[in-house]
Amino acid sequence: MSFRLSQRDKDIIAFINQFRAVDRDSLVELFFKQLKSPVNACNSVMVRLYRLGLIERTQQYSPTVYLPVDANIKKNSQKILHFLSILEIYKQMCTYGMPKQVIIEDKPTGRKGGIEPDIFCIFKGSPFWFEIQRNQYSEQKMQAKINLYEEFFFSDEWKALHWQPEDRAAIFPSVILITPIRYAVSSDHVRIIQVGSIHELMEKYKGSGKQQKDAKPRTRASSGGIKINLT
Repeated sequence: MSFRLSQRDKDIIAFINQFRAVDRDSLVELFFKQLKSPVNACNSVMVRLYRLGLIERTQQYSPTVYLPVDANIKKNSQKILHFLSILEIYKQMCTYGMPKQVIIEDKPTGRKGGIEPDIFCIFKGSPFWFEIQRNQYSEQKMQAKINLYEEFFFSDEWKALHWQPEDRAAIFPSVILITPIRYAVSSDHVRIIQVGSIHELMEKYKGSGKQQKDAKPRTRASSGGIKINLT
C-alpha cells in the first residue's frame, strides 16, 4: 500500500523516536494546538500512523501513550513513566525558549558505567546535563553519581563533544538535578544545581542577568568560566 506522509507526520514520528514515550496530550500541545479541534485532529493522525505501522501505542495509560515501533519497551513498563518525566521537563523548557542539541539519555563517555544523563541540551545559551530523579536515593548513591561527572571532567574527553563551540574554549555543562528532595552532594569542579522543576530553575536565576551586569562575573578555570544566565 502506498501512502504519503506530511511533514507534520514525519516530525511526530521523529519526536516519538527521540523521546521514546509521548502521551497524546503532549502531542496536542506540541503539534496541534493551533487547530480548531486539536484533540480530534491529533487522534485522527495518531490512529492513521498506528494503522500504518509507523508507531506503537499503549492504552494502559490515559490518555494513550505512543512509542517507537522498535522501542522494545513493555507496554506496562515503569520505564514509560521515566520517559514521560523527561518529556515533561522538555516541555517546561519550551515555555521559556526552545532547547537546542537535545539528546535523550545521553551517553557522552561512550562507555558502560560512565555518566548517563537523562537529557543533554543547550538551553538559554548554556549547556546542561539533566538528571531527573523520580525516586528517592541514598545520598551515597547520589554522590557516587556526581563523582562520575567529576571523573569525566578530568578525562578532558568532553572537550571534543560534537556540540562544543568552535570559536571559543570548551565548556563543561552544569548538572541539573530535578528532584523534590535536596541531597547533600557536592563537587569542587562541576556545577550542581538542585531544583524541583524548570520553573523553579528559572525563578532561581531570574535575577542573575542583572547581577552579572552589575558585577564582574567570577569565573572558575575548572568549569571553563561558565556563567548561568537563564533570562
